Formats: sequence, C-alpha cells, structure tokens
Amino acid sequence: MSRTLPRLRMDLDFMPSPVPDRPGLLIRDPYRYSDTTLIVPPPLTACLQLFDGKSTELDVRELLVRITGSIDVGDVVTHLVNTLESAGFVQNEVFEGMVEERHREFAAAPQRDSVHAGSAYPDDPLELRRLLAGWMDGECADEHGSLAGIAAPHVSPEGGWQSYRAAFGALAPDHADRTFVVLGTSHYGEPDRFGLTRKSYVTPYGATGTDAALVEELMAKAPDAVIMEDYCHSFEHSIEFQVVFLQHLFGPQVRVVPILCGSFARSIYEGGMPEDNQDLARFFDVLGEINAREGRRLLYVLGVDMAHMGRRYGDAEPMIADDGPMLEVAERDRARIGSINAGDAPAYWAQVQENRDDLKWCGSAPFYTFLKTMPGVRGRLRRYEQWNIDEQSVVTFAGMSFQA
Repeated sequence: MSRTLPRLRMDLDFMPSPVPDRPGLLIRDPYRYSDTTLIVPPPLTACLQLFDGKSTELDVRELLVRITGSIDVGDVVTHLVNTLESAGFVQNEVFEGMVEERHREFAAAPQRDSVHAGSAYPDDPLELRRLLAGWMDGECADEHGSLAGIAAPHVSPEGGWQSYRAAFGALAPDHADRTFVVLGTSHYGEPDRFGLTRKSYVTPYGATGTDAALVEELMAKAPDAVIMEDYCHSFEHSIEFQVVFLQHLFGPQVRVVPILCGSFARSIYEGGMPEDNQDLARFFDVLGEINAREGRRLLYVLGVDMAHMGRRYGDAEPMIADDGPMLEVAERDRARIGSINAGDAPAYWAQVQENRDDLKWCGSAPFYTFLKTMPGVRGRLRRYEQWNIDEQSVVTFAGMSFQA
C-alpha cells in the first residue's frame, strides 16, 4: 500500500526562485529550524499540494504522470518526498526533532548571537563602524532633554538607513546611561504574547548588558502574557538591528530590555481592544508601573515597519513606492502616525482595525504597547519612507521620536 504523505509546513517562506537559470519555487525556513533552502522545479510545484496528511505517494505519481506525460516518475517522486522530509519541511518526527534541538540549544546558550551580521550588515566591526558613521554623519540630537523614546524601522538597514538615521539621530550622548526598552515586532511569535530573554544580544561590536532584573520582574508579575527565553529571539531581526545602532552610538555594553511583541491578531480580526485580553492588560499595567517607577532611567526604542503592500504580501496588484495606490497608502499611514503622535491609543487602534488591517502594519503591536505604557506621550514624525523591497512589493516605515 502506498504510504500517506505528511503535511507540508505552512509556516515556511515560499517565493519565486530568484535564480534565473533555476526557475521554480524557493522554500526556506524563517524559524531556522532547518538551514536548507530548496528550489522546487516548476513541474513539481503542483505536487506540493498533495503533502496534506491525506494524499499518498501514488497520488503524487499520478499527478506527475499527467503533468509530464511520462510514466517513469518513480525516482522523482521518491527524491521529492525524501528531500522535503530530510529538510524538515513537513510535519513528522524529523521536524519535531529539529524543533526540540533548536529550542534546547537556544535555552542553553549563554548569549543571543548575531544571525544577520554578514548579510544585512557587515560582520567586521571596523567596516560596520565606517558604514554606520557614514549613514549617521551630520545628524544632531535636538530633543534630548525630554526624550522618552524613538521608533525606527526594522527593514534592511541598507534600504531604510535614512529613517534609522532620523530616529537614532534624536539620541544624544547623555542618553548613554539609560536602559533601553526595545519593543520589537515578533514576526513569527505567538499572537497576544510577549517574548522575553535574559540573554545578551551580541553583534560585531560586542555583547549588550541585558537588564535581567527588569526581565524577571515582567515575568514574575505578568507570567501568563510572557514566553520566557522565547526561541523567536534567536533569529528575529527587529531587535537585533536596533541593538546594532544603539551599540554604535553608546558602545557594546549598552543596557537593554529586549521584548518581542506578538501580533494582537484577535483584536484585529474579532474586534474589541487588545486589553480585553486580561493577560495583555496585565502586561501593559506592569510595564507601565515599571516605567512610572524608573522614570528617566528608561528610554524606549521601537523596532517597527508599517505597511506591507504588493505581490509578496498577498495583494493582487504589484506596487511601486510613492506611485499610484501607494500614494493613498501614504495618506493612511500618516493618519495612523498622527494618532500615535497625539498619544491617542484608541483612535490609533481603530485605524488598525479598519478592514482588518489591510495595510498589514507589522509594527502595530509595539506601537500600541508603547502608547499603553506611556500615557500622555507625544510624538514627532522625523522621516517617512516607502521602499520597493522587490520589483512588485513595497514596505513603508518611518523615523519618529517621542516626548513624555
């Protein structure tokens, strides 16, 4: 009897192959459970739908015979099945073993090592310093006296360096002794949860000084809202990029509290406010109490992008930055930014909930968390940008600063 095929993982990244002489579907694991990247050739991509936990290898053979017109497909089918299984791209014991091993490795690691150095930014500290110095050159802090926080992108620094510069340019040398509460977007974490870690973030500049006492306090007082030593920290870029810029300005031992904010998806899709979830409400209260107690010892850094539009993000039409439909996106982005800058959390969240957030702001949860933690805060838009991440898709982002 032909065996039943396991389910293909739906949390993988699927995209057209970027290699001209190797067309097909590129598949990779954003969670980094697997370090394999596959390009599935066009005739085989249709077969992936049969990895559904119900179909069999015989079903794949029959489909492939119809597609190719050849009956000699047995070895191809076997190779496809074995490749997907060994890569950890299907739900089976191989994948479960990978998950267990990666989580154990991260929990046991003494620090959170850089995973984006050498790709998103240089891994040589001298080269990195030259690059960031060139980007930051000429930017002067102008609100250091009452600065409560900044919002910077987490898009690739090369694509968004002017907004990074606008945001981090608000920081002055006398901010070096602050503890920076970094609210990053958790792209792959559990909705309605906050991912914490006690580990120091490491970049080519060195290791941060993570404020473990504040991390422990959040865990102790809002345990049902928290995932401690969240594995997502091990590969997420939204905090790592902020740490790189902080270390560039203030040295490697800058103190941070790294917090990954999961999406408030239930509120977006089902209505109500995020704090209708008592666990989230408790976390907001605890972080607010810490902020009130610590006062100017803390300074917030939000790692946030805004709209995600175009083919890559599920839209039917391609998008070009600052052109056509993206002009309306800019207006809607600026309306949300206006509510954030006014410190109006309810108005901002009502805008996010419109059309179930068809703008796909991946920074919505960090912004809302900040507004709930810092009542009365007022913001300033320092720069707004749109960037074609590929020829058909656009990400929007900004550099912002906030005063308490």
